[in-house]
Amino acid sequence: MVEAAQIRINLCLTSTPLVSLSRGKLRMKPTKSKARTWKISAVASSAWPSNQAVGGQLLPPIEKCRNNEGRDTTKKRVFFLDVNPLCYAGSTPSLHAFAHWISLFFCQVSHNNPVIAVIDGERGNEYRRQLLPSYKAHRRKFSKRLSTSQRFSRGSVGRSHQVITNVLRKCNVPVLKIEDHEADDVVATLVGQVLQRGYRVVIASPDKDFKQLISEDVQIVMPMPEFNRWSFYTLKHYIAQYNCDPGSDLSLRCIMGDEVDGVPGIQHVVPGFGRKTALKLLKKHGSLENLLNAAAVRTVGRQYAQDALTKYADYLRKNYEVLSLRRDVDIHLQEKWLSERDTRNDSVILSNFFKLLGETPKLNHRSGTYSSNG
Repeated sequence: MVEAAQIRINLCLTSTPLVSLSRGKLRMKPTKSKARTWKISAVASSAWPSNQAVGGQLLPPIEKCRNNEGRDTTKKRVFFLDVNPLCYAGSTPSLHAFAHWISLFFCQVSHNNPVIAVIDGERGNEYRRQLLPSYKAHRRKFSKRLSTSQRFSRGSVGRSHQVITNVLRKCNVPVLKIEDHEADDVVATLVGQVLQRGYRVVIASPDKDFKQLISEDVQIVMPMPEFNRWSFYTLKHYIAQYNCDPGSDLSLRCIMGDEVDGVPGIQHVVPGFGRKTALKLLKKHGSLENLLNAAAVRTVGRQYAQDALTKYADYLRKNYEVLSLRRDVDIHLQEKWLSERDTRNDSVILSNFFKLLGETPKLNHRSGTYSSNG
């Protein structure tokens, strides 16, 4: 994956540009006619999902996913916006990244569908860190105050989350922040309530933890920095990629661990217990809990696997408690959050946001989105 991509777009006034890709740079080459020019910065790193291959093909763009979902499209959609990951360019906190992705999201993805934004609460990780001190221990928290390197037309404007909250609320998006809870758990709790109302759900986030919620009526839309767009990810994509259902995948992650989140797998204590063995056992027993219960009363596999499952059952159950999303956060869906979003002021609000960041906003007439020269 490229470390970073500097995208330069030349928007022609009278003819269609040509597109080429070289050395990680996407270029739209104009013809000889006069062109207007600006730049968009987009950073791709391992912290973001790549445009992964599924069945030998890249994930389809948004338009294709909409046409090929193969589901009941008469149900209305409700979008959940996972705010924190969008506030980074790679591993660097960046309000510029948030401005860029929210502009694309409103124009190309959610349109006037209801959007509910969720921000991590203070001490949101404490519950899981008490269970497992290594949980997300290496991650940098998003700065509560704007970096001194950020440029603003009117100096400091206070806390960065407050700036983001103000922008979203002006765009008629409710913003939820529940103390002592991660955004993932708030979203997981509300997803169940939205589904009970008969809606479909789309979760806008690069966070792989949300894959455990995927179903016929729940899908993910992920930012793709290297392609400068959002891309839908459905149950069909999931099964093609992992060859198992989302519930089994969560159990697999508990056995194999999650290096990114600081959750060590069973290989940490039993090096010979690999992915192939774990998949074979889970396909037979369905879930981690079923597997552990079976191993407690009878032999379920080779001796090394049997010994590992009985000796480290509590270890694996702790991993499950850490990695599984909670559905019991004390929050209740409000009817007003399900109303169509009034989009009439989006362009003005986003334009002012770019100006606040010290950038000169430019309108992409093809997509209707704002970018910047910063």
